[in-house]
Amino acid sequence: MQTFVLAGGCFWCLDAVYRTLRGVSDVVSGYTGGATKNPSYEAVCTGMTGHAEAVKVVFDETVIPPEVILDVFFSLHDPRQLNRQGNDVGTQYRSAMFYEDEAQKAEFQTARDRASDYWEGGLVTTIEPLGVWYDAEDYHQDFFAKNPGQGYCLAVAQPKVNKIRKGFAEYVLAS
Repeated sequence: MQTFVLAGGCFWCLDAVYRTLRGVSDVVSGYTGGATKNPSYEAVCTGMTGHAEAVKVVFDETVIPPEVILDVFFSLHDPRQLNRQGNDVGTQYRSAMFYEDEAQKAEFQTARDRASDYWEGGLVTTIEPLGVWYDAEDYHQDFFAKNPGQGYCLAVAQPKVNKIRKGFAEYVLAS
């Protein structure tokens, strides 16, 4: 099993997408990359803690290759937008990959290089050492599944789920 910590806008979208993939055994929404201890969602939303909304994606690399997990990451958000995704604005919505060791850092750099061939205009995705991780509040975990009719889920998360289901169909769980 491997774990990647990724940030690309609101964690609800990343959580929703990764939960649809075969080989992903867990997705945990949380906060990392900041200085404030035990940040709350409200504090992170101010942009003053330095944390990013992120997900820990735990997956079986014998079922879904690490490259696919990372290609999904670069497909489900716009890695050219600095400190924002759509209407979500602030450093907490930055595009970032948080590595555990030098091997993972190199893997992330390779994936970012691969993505730069797809995205024109230069990527702003940072590759940062994984610092302290804080799980987000319970109501953020598996938010999309628990709130499918919520406006943000319908307008933002659902289209991203649909895009990944289409583009990575061979890795999507049967409905």
